[in-house]
Amino acid sequence: MVRGRDALHLTRVPDVLDRPVAPALPLAPPEKGVAAPGAPAPACPGQRAARRTLLDQVARLESELGQVFCAVWPRTGMSAPLVPSRGGGPRILSLGELEQLRDDLAGRVADARKALSDRTWVEEQNRRLIEEMLLDPKRHKWRRVSAEDIGERGCKHWHVRPRLGFIGMLMGWWRVVISSGCPLAT
Repeated sequence: MVRGRDALHLTRVPDVLDRPVAPALPLAPPEKGVAAPGAPAPACPGQRAARRTLLDQVARLESELGQVFCAVWPRTGMSAPLVPSRGGGPRILSLGELEQLRDDLAGRVADARKALSDRTWVEEQNRRLIEEMLLDPKRHKWRRVSAEDIGERGCKHWHVRPRLGFIGMLMGWWRVVISSGCPLAT
C-alpha cells in the first residue's frame, strides 16, 4: 500500500494522462525565406552547437551573478543584482535573443563586481581608520566609525571621545570608546 506524498502523486497521474489532447492546427505554408510565426526556425547544422555554447555562457554568467549576490549579502545599502525574466512565458529563445541575454548578464556581472569592489575598498579604508584611531586617538578627535562602514551588521561603533568629559578635552586625554552594540529592546 502506498501512503503519503507518493499516493497523492499516483492518483494525479492518470488524471493528466486521461485528458483529451487538442488536435494541432495546421500552419499555413510560409512564404519563401520567411518562417511562420510561432514555428521553430529551420535547424542549421551549426545552430545547435551555437545555441548550446550560448546557453552554457548564460548559465555561467547567472552563476557568477549569484556568487556576487552571496558576497554582497551581509552588507546594507547595496541592492542585490536582479535578473528580470523575459516576457512572453516559456519559449525557446532565438540565437539573437540568447546573445542579447548573454550580453545583458555580462554587463550586470561587471557592474555588480565593480560596485562590490568599490564598497570593499571603502570598507578596508574604514578598517584602517579604526586601527589609526586606536593607535593615536588624539589625532582623530570626535571621529566615529560604525559597523556598517566596515561591512558588518549591527549597531556597534568606534568613537573617539575625551576621557573625563570637558576636563579630559582640555587636558588632551582622548580615548576610543567601542559601543557594546544595539540598545536593549523596550
